[in-house]
Amino acid sequence: MKKLDKFYIDGEFVAPHGTATLDLFNPVTNAKVAEVALGDAVDTQRAITAAKEALKTFSQTGKAERIEWLEKIHAALSRRKQDLIDVMVDEYGGTTGFCSMIMPASIDDFKEMAGVLRDFDFEPRTGRARTRLQPVGVVAVVIPWNMSNGFICTKLASALGAGCTVVIKPSELSAQQTQVMMECLHDAGLPKGVVNIVNGMGDVVGAELTRNPDVNKITFTGSTGVGKIIAKGAADTMKRVTLELGGKSPNIILDDADFAEAIPQAIFAAYLNSGQACAAATRRLVPAERLDEVNAIARATLENVVKVGDPKDPTVNVGPMVSRKQFERVEDYIRIGLEEGATLLAGGEGKPEGLGQGNFVKPTVFTNVKNSMRIAQEEIFGPVLSIIPYADEADAIAIANDTAYGLCSYVTSADKARAYRVAGQIDAGRVCVNNELHDPLAPFGGFKQSGFGREYGVFGLEAFLEPKAIIG
Repeated sequence: MKKLDKFYIDGEFVAPHGTATLDLFNPVTNAKVAEVALGDAVDTQRAITAAKEALKTFSQTGKAERIEWLEKIHAALSRRKQDLIDVMVDEYGGTTGFCSMIMPASIDDFKEMAGVLRDFDFEPRTGRARTRLQPVGVVAVVIPWNMSNGFICTKLASALGAGCTVVIKPSELSAQQTQVMMECLHDAGLPKGVVNIVNGMGDVVGAELTRNPDVNKITFTGSTGVGKIIAKGAADTMKRVTLELGGKSPNIILDDADFAEAIPQAIFAAYLNSGQACAAATRRLVPAERLDEVNAIARATLENVVKVGDPKDPTVNVGPMVSRKQFERVEDYIRIGLEEGATLLAGGEGKPEGLGQGNFVKPTVFTNVKNSMRIAQEEIFGPVLSIIPYADEADAIAIANDTAYGLCSYVTSADKARAYRVAGQIDAGRVCVNNELHDPLAPFGGFKQSGFGREYGVFGLEAFLEPKAIIG
């Protein structure tokens, strides 16, 4: 069993001041695999102090120096790429296919940000003034367990590119992933205090980061509920805040799409990261007159293509839920769907055959779902898809927008101009057309209850900068 009992503060691996620990369990077997030390307010303050001291010099670096650091981090992470993939699979049950796709792309965030910096003007002319875009200061990075190191890469690349220093609070469930990330960042040779990492609970480490006046900005990915707590707490010290929160993403399949191709693609978009993704397309909107056809293709896809099981198996595309608690949450929502009167097309309650030990959920599809049902309105965070019929294009757009969330949405059509027209009417921070899922330079963030602020590319860089006008 592993003991994860070091934090990374001021360029060193240090023993924690906090004495609390947390047991970590393998989601495939539910066997205890590690014990992680949890930091307290003192640990957090030490990390903040180190970041504040390092800011004095790092904030004064120029583009060339920051580009060099981004490239060094990219190289250090690239050397450990397979380790970073393997620990994702082991720790929270991300499938080999998903982790092998997402981790290299996340590592490349440092390379992409280096490219952004080369063309970025930190002192643009605006009227008679010169506007100086300076680092916002010490940044707290607070992230969840699903794709933990991926979130670190995205946020850290932008913060360092802007000249900020950072304190990272990963999820306490991600300590094994965090250990590999700490080693990589240390190997990159960053100046002391530029990046600091403290494991701990949100109501301890996260609370100190939120209230501490020496933290100038918080960038958070996680649930809408926790995001609201952070936003309220940050207001007391006027911290800048970027919140990337929950989602209930619609996937509009227009009537001119190739259903034989689009429906299976839509299922995999719903089961992204085993459904444990804020961007998962868990509401599929289809023409009402073709619902039977959609149901037949979806059922066949679940029977013949979707495979749930050990995430180390490269043919598996749905792994376990991260914990017993998350398994029980998903099971509760499946029961809710049945009670609400949705038609169960595939899956349902209970564990898949032969997978009784782990936190495995049957990949589930409900059809003929009303958009007012809880399974269509609330973020489940598991492999549960709702198929919702619509009357016409206008009705599809209205249903897509009838949600508290607005993070991502998806549109599929044989006519790209038509898809763009529909995309322009959807209230979401990112709309993916015809199965295009990501662009590392395009902004990512939410409308409505999905948060505010943007990440990636120039938009992500500017989120860590304060404009100062020098007139005359």
